[in-house]
Amino acid sequence: MEDELGLPRGAFTKLDDEDDEVFYEPPRLVCHIDEGAIAALTGFYRNILPPNGVLLDLMSSWVSHLPPDIGYKEVIGHGMNAAELTANPRLNRWFVQNLNRETSLPLADASLDAAMICVSIQYLQQPIVVSREVARVLRPGAPLVISFSNRCFWTKAVAIWRSLDDERHVHLVERYLGHAGFARIETHRLAEWVEDVSDPMIAVVGWR
Repeated sequence: MEDELGLPRGAFTKLDDEDDEVFYEPPRLVCHIDEGAIAALTGFYRNILPPNGVLLDLMSSWVSHLPPDIGYKEVIGHGMNAAELTANPRLNRWFVQNLNRETSLPLADASLDAAMICVSIQYLQQPIVVSREVARVLRPGAPLVISFSNRCFWTKAVAIWRSLDDERHVHLVERYLGHAGFARIETHRLAEWVEDVSDPMIAVVGWR
């Protein structure tokens, strides 16, 4: 994958190379972005995610930031901590899986109406492979919404992410989606960073 993107060797290494299962073992029932960024993302979800659709919340936790007044046919959660996923009231079902070790999703082809990866793309060591797998399970015309801020678990973010600023993060995620086969890609700036008053929030959307 590094060759596919033309990135240097070691681009997807982490400062903390201990098994991800160890790092994510303690439940973290906290929000990883501020209230302004959450509100902006929820508003964006309101407009882009299909009501009554089947959604996949990939790399989720105890909260999905979905609009509370909109119902969905099913919300499938994925994450690294069972306690966090159990605490998420929006998930109809969920599974635990380390995507850095096993990239195949236990879902049928063309079975989803949308998928989301919220503030977690920076932790994937095979982001193109995972994005292609998401494309496989999406129905034609369905969106994959990848949202991110400038916050992260620094030691678990891959090297290429740590080396780039917000603008270059956008270009990197756009390249991930392009190489994964998403022909239509859109970038939306949902919230701006202003002298530590609020978190920036960006969503890059690839359409199956």
